[in-house]
Amino acid sequence: MSHSDDTPLTDICLLLEGTWPYVRGGVSSWIHQMILGLPDLTFSVMFIGGQREAYAERRYGIPANVLHIEEVFLEDATHLSESRAAPRAADEQQLSDLYRFLHHPEQPAVELGERLLASIAQSQLTLDDVLRSRASWATLSEGYREHCADPSFVNYFWTLRSMQSPLLMLAEASRRMPRARVLHAISTGYAGMLGCILKQRWNCAYLLSEHGIYTKERKIDLAQASWIAESSGQALNGSLDAGSGYIRTLWVRFFERIGQLTYNSADQIIALYDGNRQRQIKDGADPARTQVIPNGIDLPQWSAALEARAPGIAPVVGLIGRVVPIKDVKTFLRAMRGVISAMPEAEGWIVGPEEEDPEYVSECRSLMASLGLEGKVHFLGFQRIQDILPQLGLMVLTSISEAQPLVILEAWAAGTPVVSSDVGSCRELIEGGSAEDRDLGSAGKVVAIADPQATCAAILELLRSPASWQAAQASGLLRVTRYYTEALMLKRYRELYQTAMENC
Repeated sequence: MSHSDDTPLTDICLLLEGTWPYVRGGVSSWIHQMILGLPDLTFSVMFIGGQREAYAERRYGIPANVLHIEEVFLEDATHLSESRAAPRAADEQQLSDLYRFLHHPEQPAVELGERLLASIAQSQLTLDDVLRSRASWATLSEGYREHCADPSFVNYFWTLRSMQSPLLMLAEASRRMPRARVLHAISTGYAGMLGCILKQRWNCAYLLSEHGIYTKERKIDLAQASWIAESSGQALNGSLDAGSGYIRTLWVRFFERIGQLTYNSADQIIALYDGNRQRQIKDGADPARTQVIPNGIDLPQWSAALEARAPGIAPVVGLIGRVVPIKDVKTFLRAMRGVISAMPEAEGWIVGPEEEDPEYVSECRSLMASLGLEGKVHFLGFQRIQDILPQLGLMVLTSISEAQPLVILEAWAAGTPVVSSDVGSCRELIEGGSAEDRDLGSAGKVVAIADPQATCAAILELLRSPASWQAAQASGLLRVTRYYTEALMLKRYRELYQTAMENC
């Protein structure tokens, strides 16, 4: 969908990073659910991707109330502009602000962030200034001399350029967006920073929803990243463990700083459960602007799946999710080795897209073979979840990070108990949050992160005990019906949007 000067004012501008409409998963499903569930509101979308080639095919149809989609890819940010004109004389103070806010070891003042944001939003600081100006080179070189004794200058140079350039490119690309009454970013990071810029330009309300805590998830990614070029060194100011390296420290600091800017700019900050709300507050969000809106599902859509469930307990254990490291598919495979040794009739299904991290998929398939699980564990790729869940005896989640997984609610609606690692709100979901909620009983089992033995034991306990399995099934159905319906979630967001539009 391309830009047109006559694109009408939309109600909501969604700012999305690496999700809908190109990537399947819980967040993308939630976005699609929101757009379809609020058909009287109009939406525009700015999609931010990494490498253009990774987003060749849209995985979701575009609803009629989405009037405009703009796409921008971060890999394009370091390409020099085609202009042959000599670079302008960039403002040294603004480039210094950019460096000091994003990279300086000392925590920046709030006023510095506000000043930097204004200069980016008003195009006083541009991508060309960062890529081509002498002032940019001088500022970067000074930062290296004063604060960086670990990596080579080449590593330092390209690290800072790959952080700074996308922000300025996004600011330029955002000028193509039609105006909206309300901004809604679905994470901090690049999408959140884009919301800060557009709020300055449009003087409108800005909402932030976080399913997972972006900075926390980026820290997990960075801890595992093999692409970061490091020389042996030590951490800076204790922000990472000793030996983890200065480049990683720079990346963590970058995501923390733009996350703080997003929290300062957003009018309302929404988490899926109170644990994440508390994490947002710890990371700098104003408690008065935070609230919790849980996920919800459309229960009538799941009645057929529930009815399709055969009597008894199927000896089929399913992991439903993307085959990526954060889902820890390897722990699931190791747990299934124990399950199948004890219950030879059991089998495991891994159900989810595999295109995001082919190297990890290959590692998982190799592990499956080395564990002797070929023919007993099956990689099924993306499937229609309503068809899969009624065939499972249990759904298992082995993730090392989650917020409030939609797939747990969907499993309960289909009559499937759940075994989950103790991440995000999973314990609260399965065992209940409030006293009234806990009275409904446990809808499965919660186990430690990356513990295949405990996962195996929990699976076997439920599969081998019809009474425990049936009690967990009944608790899940009661809990999702009482606390996690789509109607309740949409009502809360509709009220948020209406209040924001009235105040703009």
